[in-house]
Amino acid sequence: MERVTVVVATRNRLRALARSLPLHPRPVILVDNGSTDGTPGFVRRHFPDVHLVEAGANLGAPARNLGARLARTPYVAFADDDSWWAPGALDLAADVFDAHPRLALLGARVLVGPEERLDPVSQEMARSPLGVEDDLPGPGVLGFLACGAVVRRDAFLRAGGFDDVLFFFGEEERLALDLAAAGWGLSYVDGVVAHHHPSPSSRDPEARRALAVRNALLTAVLRRPWSVVARRAVAALGGGRAGLRGLRDAAPRLRPALAARRPLPPAVERARDLLDRPARYPAGPRVPGVL
Repeated sequence: MERVTVVVATRNRLRALARSLPLHPRPVILVDNGSTDGTPGFVRRHFPDVHLVEAGANLGAPARNLGARLARTPYVAFADDDSWWAPGALDLAADVFDAHPRLALLGARVLVGPEERLDPVSQEMARSPLGVEDDLPGPGVLGFLACGAVVRRDAFLRAGGFDDVLFFFGEEERLALDLAAAGWGLSYVDGVVAHHHPSPSSRDPEARRALAVRNALLTAVLRRPWSVVARRAVAALGGGRAGLRGLRDAAPRLRPALAARRPLPPAVERARDLLDRPARYPAGPRVPGVL
């Protein structure tokens, strides 16, 4: 009996999918975010065993929620169109979940490129200051990489999945916080491995920095104290053109963010604040969930 479904969200990345789809253990659900490059037809012709869902529009990160709802396994592993799971990784992940009933999210060791460099976020999760709780399999985390995460399906769906307010980029933090607020555990497990071979980005680097600023601020509005919101806004003001653009782009989304605002339980906020502290100083490491 299968225990893990791989859910992939994609948009106009046919060449990357042609490489990654054969490497995923089945079952696989592919959610297409309105591709115009022939992706749906290509998948139907060449990968008939993949469950294709055509969203008809670009849903951003919440497209993964569609795949998770359709999954019929207790666990869901996310992948990008340019990432895949190492052989045996998802069997190991399922064993870890079976053995740890409070675990809702497992952050994997993500190896980047053909040289298999350890992703910096994986390195940070491995040295998380949150420690290892007795009923969890590894260091506690409050952030993760979506392309290297396995979730307990029911917990993921009850937490609302990924967020429409944020849409895409840095969408992991709000979900991690809500899982922890509901009493679930989140851990980094070094033995579970994912591979990520990102294509050279054609995106404007300044636009990506602005998007990071926007979503860091919106996440703070959704869940963090107003002092954190103010701190992130001030940091954006000092962030040059990208910071100012991020503030401007956040403005139209503030109303839905405020409507969905739900401050964290004190224990979760204390843990999140602990992860924030190194990021307040230039020499400190970037912590998972902090943009």
